[in-house]
Amino acid sequence: MNLKIKKTILASSLILAVGLVSAEPVIDICPDEGSKTSIHNALESLLKAVQAQDNGGFGFNMWGNVVNRDGKVCAVVFTGDDRGDQWPDSRNIAAAKAYTANSLTLPGFSLSTANLYQAAQPGGSLWHVSNASPVDTAVAYMGPAENFGTPADPMLGKVHGGLIQFGGGLGLYDATGKLIGALGVSGSSSCEDHVIAWKVRHQAKLDYVPAGPSKDGDDNLTFIGGGSPGWEHPECGVEGELAAQAGLPPVSKLGE
Repeated sequence: MNLKIKKTILASSLILAVGLVSAEPVIDICPDEGSKTSIHNALESLLKAVQAQDNGGFGFNMWGNVVNRDGKVCAVVFTGDDRGDQWPDSRNIAAAKAYTANSLTLPGFSLSTANLYQAAQPGGSLWHVSNASPVDTAVAYMGPAENFGTPADPMLGKVHGGLIQFGGGLGLYDATGKLIGALGVSGSSSCEDHVIAWKVRHQAKLDYVPAGPSKDGDDNLTFIGGGSPGWEHPECGVEGELAAQAGLPPVSKLGE
């Protein structure tokens, strides 16, 4: 290969690399206590309203978690009257879903945790990806437990970690199309978790998703056999889940 061809290939590679990198600075959506309280109250209100709907699952109470673009936890909430009204471990699962969706989503391409299921199975292209970012157990189990799910949750401001490969985690894009963090929801079947997270994100107007691997070009869950091979998710075996998934609103589009 002559020098001229090598230079041409190098120039093309650099142009492609620049095009894939966001030049916009990372914005912290929870920089202070006031921001964390506002996000907590907004997430709690939306999650409770959506959880009360028919979402094609068991209808169990839920945990919700929001992280900023650096993966730090901004809010931890639950929908029941007390922290024991929903699966206790779903507090950590929701946090790991939010961390996963944020850490594997780009400004121009979104991956939901549901999109990761098939690729993370044995023989898949992402097999063993969960080993890459283990949960920080000091963050996950730090007390006191009576503060769990409140604006004083000990998880706030810390990176929880963990990679989850089933429904319930979504990247958050604001009305300008900027990626600002992610949402994680857990407490029922993974299919219902995804439906609830999708509705919450839509109602919060943080679903301006630019692109994704699903059949509609976004980050929605698509069931095995009906979506994009390699990025699909199994059915959860709960009555009503197919109708709930089919009835989800499309992602928002910039300028609309």
